This record gives sequence, C-alpha cells and structure tokens, in this order.
Amino acid sequence: MHEWESPDYEPSLPVSEKSNPLTRDIDRASPSRIVRMLQSCDAEMFLKETGSTYQMLLCDKVVKTMMEVAELVELILKEPLDSLVVLSGCGTSGRLAFLVVSGFNKALREMNHSEVYEYIIAGGDRALFSSQEAPEDDPHLGMRCLKKVCEGKKRVLFIGISCGLSAPFVAGQLDFCLRHPEVFTPVLLGFNPAHQARNESVPGCTFTFLNVVQRMQVLANGRRAFLINPSVGPEAISGSSRMKGGSATKMLLEVILGAAHGAAFSHAATTHQGLLQHLRAYEKTVEVTYSHSTAIAGLVAAAGQSLLCKKHVCYLGWGSLAVLGLIDASECEPTFGAAHGDIQAFISGGHRALNNNEGSIALMGPQFCISHEEFLLHVLPTLDDQDTVILIYTHTDNVTEVMNVAHRVREKMSNLYAIYHRADGDGAGLHDEINRLYMSTLTFSWPLPTSGSLQHMWELSTKLVLNAVSTGAHILKGKVYQNHMIDVQVTNSKLYRRATHLIQKLSGHPEAQCEEALLKAIYQVDHLTEDITSCHMTTHTATGIERTKVVPLTLVSLLAGCSFDDARSHLDQEPIIRKAVEACLQ
Repeated sequence: MHEWESPDYEPSLPVSEKSNPLTRDIDRASPSRIVRMLQSCDAEMFLKETGSTYQMLLCDKVVKTMMEVAELVELILKEPLDSLVVLSGCGTSGRLAFLVVSGFNKALREMNHSEVYEYIIAGGDRALFSSQEAPEDDPHLGMRCLKKVCEGKKRVLFIGISCGLSAPFVAGQLDFCLRHPEVFTPVLLGFNPAHQARNESVPGCTFTFLNVVQRMQVLANGRRAFLINPSVGPEAISGSSRMKGGSATKMLLEVILGAAHGAAFSHAATTHQGLLQHLRAYEKTVEVTYSHSTAIAGLVAAAGQSLLCKKHVCYLGWGSLAVLGLIDASECEPTFGAAHGDIQAFISGGHRALNNNEGSIALMGPQFCISHEEFLLHVLPTLDDQDTVILIYTHTDNVTEVMNVAHRVREKMSNLYAIYHRADGDGAGLHDEINRLYMSTLTFSWPLPTSGSLQHMWELSTKLVLNAVSTGAHILKGKVYQNHMIDVQVTNSKLYRRATHLIQKLSGHPEAQCEEALLKAIYQVDHLTEDITSCHMTTHTATGIERTKVVPLTLVSLLAGCSFDDARSHLDQEPIIRKAVEACLQ
C-alpha cells in the first residue's frame, strides 16, 4: 500500500486534493529531479490494486464500465439520427472534452459520416484559452448549456467530467439528465471514490454533487447511469488536476470512443482485453516520454530561467499538439497566479484550425489572439535572448512552414527549442536542416502502435512534456511551497476551500482564523465588517478574481502577525513567494 492510500493519511481530504508524498520537497529540486518526481507521480496512474479501498485505472470494474459505455456510443454511431454524445467539463476537463470531440468528429468527417459529438465547457469558448473559473460554480448555467446543445435530440449519452467529483456546473447537468431519463443516459468521469464527492450545498439547488453520485449509483445496476472513477493518486502539485487528472481523462475518453469506432466501422468487437491493451499502450507512451528526462529537464531549466528573469515562454505548435500548448498555457494563471503572457501558446492557422463552436474570438482580447501570424507581428518583436520559444510539431506537419517560423524567430533571438514527433522509419527530410536553428530538439521516434492511435500517443506525450515545462518553470520561479500551489487564485468555491486548507496546514492556525485572514486578504482590509462575513462564498470568489497573491498575503499576515499593508510590503521586498513565506515560517 502506498502512503497516500492509508486511511490515516490526510483523512479529511479526497484523493484529488491530497499532497503526494513523492513530491514533498519538489520546491527545492533541480530541473532533472523535478522531472524524475513527475515521472514517479505519472506512473501511479497505472498502479495495480493492492486491496486498498481505492479502485485503480486498470481494474476489472473500471474496464467493464468503459466497455458498457463504448457499446452505447457504438449504437449512436450506427444510428446517429436525432442522437448525440456530449462531453462536458470545467477548466482542463472542458478543454480536453473539446480536444477529444474535435479529433473524433474529424475522423467521422473523413468517412463522410455525420458528426455525433459535441463539447461543453463552463465559460464558453473563452475558457478554452483563458481562466474562466467562476462559471464552474453555476449548476443552472450547466443545465442551460446542456439543454441548448441537445435541443431536438431524442437520445443523448452525456459524459460529465469532474476530476474531483466536485464541479457544480457538471453536477447540474447530471441532475438534469437524471430528471429526463427518456432522453439522457448520464456518465460521470472523475478520480475520487464516490463517497468523497463534494457534499456542499449550492445556492438555489436542492442537491449536492454527492447526492447526484448516490442517485447515479442506484441506477448503475440497471445500466441507466455509469460511474467511471478510478484513483490515479494525488497530483504532483496538490490539487493540480490538470496533470494526472487531465492525462487520465484523455486516455479514458479515447479508449472508450476508439473502441466504439472500431466496433461500428471496422467490425472489431469491444473486448475487455482490447480495452486493457489500449490502456497499456498509453502506459508505454508515458514510459517512452520520460526516457527523454534529461532533454525534458533542459526545457524546464530554460523556461524557469526565463520566468525568473520576468520574461516569457512561448509555445508555437501545429495541429492537435498546438491545442495542447494552448491548454497548458491557459492553466498557468489559476494554478500559479501567473500573468497573461508569462506562458503563451499559438497555433498555425489560428481559430480556423480549431473548428470551435464560437469561431474566432480574437476580438475579445489579446489572450485570444492565438495564430502564428499574431505571434510574429505582435509578440516576437518584444522578445529577446532571455525569453524561451518552443516549436511543437510532427513529421506529418508542414515542415517548410516550421522552417520559415524557426528562421523568423532566430533572426530575433537565440533561445529556440523544439519538440518533434515522428514515426519509426520516417526520413529526416528538412528536419536536419531545421535542427541547426535550435538550441536543442526533443525528438521522439514512435513505432506504429498495435493498439490505439499514433496521433493520440503523440498528444499524450506532448501533454506530459508541456505540463513538466510549465510546472517546473513555476517551481523554479518560487510559485510552489513544498508541493502546494502557494499562489493559487481564489476564483471559485473549489479554490477557496483549497486555499483555506493550505493556509491552515502551513500556519497551524484554526480553520476559522485562517478563513477570516483569507477574507481580509481578498477584501484588502484589516477588519471584517458584517457585510463581508454574511456574504456567500460566491461573493468572496467574485471579489477574488480581481486580486493577486491572496494566499501568500494571508500566510504572511498570519505568520508574522502583521497588517495587510505590512504583509504586502514584505512580499514586495521578497518577490520569490516561496522564500517570503519560508522566512515567516522560520
């Protein structure tokens, strides 16, 4: 049994919020050790069951439920009229829903088959590229979005994704499905045991997420609802479900939909062994990716140095790998309190290449200007040799275009790197010539998989590398204390609770005192009025959207026993947040 599996280990927290014993001192690690720690954590996704209370990703029950859901998808593929498969989530979960839907709808178009997949993301398409945390707390918005997408449909398979079984937006959608069983079959995908689902009331609702899960458990026996909720272990950075939670989400969805497509179009029966073999192929992908740990550590070091110098990291990608760059960059703001521009991503073709529901949203602000042209025109002129640019592509992309972009970047700066995927046996072509433009190239050569899609393997590998780069860079910048997000933004109820727990854990003060200090930092006052204390949490998080360094300010004021202004002054003198908090703790 692993330490985190013990019932005595952080017993008040669900698995998705526990700290991982493997990364307790990741904040002091070198780039190479950071990567090794992330590798150990990612390997936990494929743990065998040890007789603990947790079911794992590869266990028979999880695979059996995946088979049953795949069979329902197969039926819709064979009879698509008035039918739909909807994938929905918040933050990373919604972004991965978009990525998976885009890929499988593209496969259907290439077969001249009608598209059957739709995605929903809390906050709309703005949330694909930027942090939109508040809509996660609105179950009624979730219901309205689902009703709109499914209008006129007679059969809908709804897959709601919530890594922590906690998002009210998804809970509202699942509740709506349960109240309309004549149309909807609900599936819940997450990574906590059912009893650890969030049991916190939501304004205007008579249910909690736990209530919804319990109702689904009753219906699961008759295959009228499905729960897929293996444990993948605590995240490397506590609560950062963009990492293992996101990777496992992507794997599970692709295995389910891939099996359905195989059965519907290739007459390949959906079998337990087939799904297990597909999951094992992803396990091999993780192993192959981390076999390049030295090169990954080099990217972490370069990106970390740029952020330490208050410079920027830019991902320039092609195809679906570029989408993973956009996803990774969008997650840094809420996770690490990063500013827009610290880590940015761009895609060849811009919004035209995405085929997202709302089309181009570039006019909404600079964070939505995502094409290579916009990078070359507006961002590149501001960069110098302290910034880092990483190109991300495969041998199937337009290598001439890659070379042209590489030349343009090198004319302005030298700190240019590449992540490049190719199939075994593919000739180098122009790639050797492009290589001379890079400081280094992380090159992956992949054998054709016996199970699953090579494109999906490239995507998962790229996700792991980019997660390591952005996480490692922010660790080196001092945005992580022990293995906690010390500068997390307090912009929804989940993050509010996470911040309160973190402050209590690190300060040793009672929960009520920690929450009081947190509210003082949110409202920037030294004394709380009754108007503030009587407000619901959603009012606090709406105010928190406008604030920076809320958690560090709270910790410093508690530990130093000082005023809010003095705490801010202390942080101004020591801009590396980890060191500022550390000084107070000592």
